[in-house]
Amino acid sequence: MTATFTVSDMTCGHCEKTVRGALEDVLPGAAVTIDLSAHKVTVEGDAAKAEEAIREAGYTPERA
Repeated sequence: MTATFTVSDMTCGHCEKTVRGALEDVLPGAAVTIDLSAHKVTVEGDAAKAEEAIREAGYTPERA
């Protein structure tokens, strides 16, 4: 399953690294693609886990 989120408050490289790390922690080995300029995060795996991980990292994901 692939989930795509818009994360409007992900604005810099540090934000991108934080989001990527949070997703890799809860979904090890999952493919994670981040388009920082578009504020888009695409991840393979459990969408609910991914969304919660992004929220726990301090960001506000919205399913795209």
